[in-house]
Amino acid sequence: MNREAVMSIAAEVEAMKPHFTTLSDSIWDFAELKFEERQSAGVLAGALEENGFAVRRGVAGMDTAFIGEFGQGKPVIAFLGEFDALAGMSQTAGVAEVKPLEPGATGHGCGHNLLGVGSLMAAVALARHLKTNNLPGTVRYYGCPGEEGGSGKTFMVRAGLFDDVDAALTWHPAPFNGVRSTNNLAVLEYFYRFKGMAAHASNAAHLGRSALDAVELMNVGVNFLREHMPQDCRVHYAITDTGGKAANVVQAKAEVLYLIRAPEIRQALDLAARVDKVARGAAMMTETEVEIVFDTASTNLLPNITLETAMHENMVALGPIAFDEADQAFAKVIQDTFTEEAIKSSIRLYQIKGDVFSNGKIDGSTPLHLGLRDFEGQSHFRAGSTDVGDVSWTTPTAQCWTPAWAIGTNPHTWQVVAQGKSPAAHKAMAHAAKTLASTGLSLMTSPELLATVKKEWLEKTEGSDYVCPIPADVMPGSHG
Repeated sequence: MNREAVMSIAAEVEAMKPHFTTLSDSIWDFAELKFEERQSAGVLAGALEENGFAVRRGVAGMDTAFIGEFGQGKPVIAFLGEFDALAGMSQTAGVAEVKPLEPGATGHGCGHNLLGVGSLMAAVALARHLKTNNLPGTVRYYGCPGEEGGSGKTFMVRAGLFDDVDAALTWHPAPFNGVRSTNNLAVLEYFYRFKGMAAHASNAAHLGRSALDAVELMNVGVNFLREHMPQDCRVHYAITDTGGKAANVVQAKAEVLYLIRAPEIRQALDLAARVDKVARGAAMMTETEVEIVFDTASTNLLPNITLETAMHENMVALGPIAFDEADQAFAKVIQDTFTEEAIKSSIRLYQIKGDVFSNGKIDGSTPLHLGLRDFEGQSHFRAGSTDVGDVSWTTPTAQCWTPAWAIGTNPHTWQVVAQGKSPAAHKAMAHAAKTLASTGLSLMTSPELLATVKKEWLEKTEGSDYVCPIPADVMPGSHG
């Protein structure tokens, strides 16, 4: 796409930035957990309607899921938005020390207040451009709840809501600017609920059957299993119910939540079957019963190099983000809370090996990334999981990152929450919106590009037996 069109989109985003910055900060304030994002979903859906989008609320069986649509005909370009927060992540904005607004309360520890609004800005900017230039095509914004452990997009895929989409675009706040093609892990989540028999732990311990013992034995067994599973797999757990706080009572119930990850969903299912055997063995050893309850799942991400390349080219055309001295100063005080190893680890995680604008290696000496990471045209392994994966198996999908955080910042930390309302984060959000809208316009105005994007996707999915990993009888959040 020519630079003039990119700059036109960029100007549209800049014009709407003040209003949408306020919207992002409001969602930061709401800090609502998965499937409870009623205020957040409400203001986002309202903003779509104010900008001429027709909105469908409560889609795919989720009260806080919605779709906004503008225009008509092909192609259909989707923008993915998230807006859920995390438990226990309360933190005062703009403060470079641990200072909860309310101890134990929620907070936007992954920057989804920025993510949802940035994607919304992109959808609105592209819609305005189409209207102004009388161009055909349909712009859709998908309000996707419950990304954090809820797999909202996977439920939307299961409902067929992406079946007619030609391509999907999204982004995520990060410490770096650019496109990084990743092969994320598939993930399955199960609750293992053990039921035993209560008894006095001293007078009649022989009559008790400890559900907590079963949980502990299961965890030990899975820890031994780690030695015998593929090296790219991951298994994590959290004891969600210990059965009580009284030490002189044999616990009659206990529960543990497991996340089982693998490079492909079939591998994850195979590994989950082995974890199930460990759980049943623990129940047998303790003479308890175990109920294995499926919670949710997401499939591994399917990269599209053609679409990612087009997104990178638009980021090159946009140029660097204009961070000022105040932005860098605040980022520096945040960065001072990290160890040197954390900063180096951040650089390794995002595979920052070169910079388009400085033509050099990023070393973390600048608190905010001023450049653009080079795009290698190939995918990298990334151990995280995302429900964007299921969208990518339904339609060609690409995403970018923009530097809303100081280099060294890790997701799901108080430092993310502290930076969530910063001017630098707002600039990064707007930059992401410009990138996504420009890429959407590239797809709408270049049939050749869209055809090549679809060709790659069809080649990669040929012979695929993809099936939504969430069974038809499982409802969002029903087992959490």
